[in-house]
Amino acid sequence: MSRVFQVTPKRIKRTNGTVLTPEMSVTVTTKANSTNPFTNGAKELQEAYMRLYNFDYKKANCNAGDFDFKALD
Repeated sequence: MSRVFQVTPKRIKRTNGTVLTPEMSVTVTTKANSTNPFTNGAKELQEAYMRLYNFDYKKANCNAGDFDFKALD
């Protein structure tokens, strides 16, 4: 069973030539039934940010503390 989350950055973050802003919100469907979108190395979240904003989650050293999320299902 999958879960759907809306993930929004908490603040502006500038790291390694990348910029993450609170307007860069994404909706992510996880493949596993989990309580947050950061399990499994946040793979689905990384893919969504790369696809929608060309933002490299790993290059920016992002972690769960940089985001707010809410379950949509």
